Amino acid sequence: MCGRYELDTIKKELWERYHIVEENNKWFPKAEVFPTDVCPVVIEEGKIVMMKWGFIESFSKKPLINARAETILQKPTFRDSFLHSRCIIPVTAFFEWEEVNGKKMKRKISVENMPIVSLAGIKKSYSQPDGSLQERFSIITTNSSKQIEKIHDRMPVILSPKDEESYLNHQLPALEVTKLLVPTKETLIIE
Repeated sequence: MCGRYELDTIKKELWERYHIVEENNKWFPKAEVFPTDVCPVVIEEGKIVMMKWGFIESFSKKPLINARAETILQKPTFRDSFLHSRCIIPVTAFFEWEEVNGKKMKRKISVENMPIVSLAGIKKSYSQPDGSLQERFSIITTNSSKQIEKIHDRMPVILSPKDEESYLNHQLPALEVTKLLVPTKETLIIE
């Protein structure tokens, strides 16, 4: 599960991390990003756009903010997006809630020596009443790594920098790309 994350970095650092040519996107660092917030999303190498977090589907009362890696090719809601519209969600950390003595404690989780991390995502376009299209994203989750499993049984898919280009390459067979949807082996910092 990934229900909130942080993107607390200046625009210049974000643009340098993803080799972005300066674009006129209005964005400011956020210590906490919530579902339905508008956030920067990498849609191809060198290009960031702003999107809302959460797919909107008629069968769900809430935005679908996560997609399970294990079933992404089986679920009609997510399959086409995974095949044709993968994206990367930049974060500086994500949050999970750990139950301690019957109380929920918010934990901030980041990756050691990686100030900006790439989460695997998918995107989808939705028609608006005015005829325009609105793009939205969902974060792909997987089973938790050993470091996280005591906090939560799910975590976002954290892509290694060497896998980012492959993840965004829609020419690669989908089954090849699903091999990237695994718990991270990076050392995590849990606060």
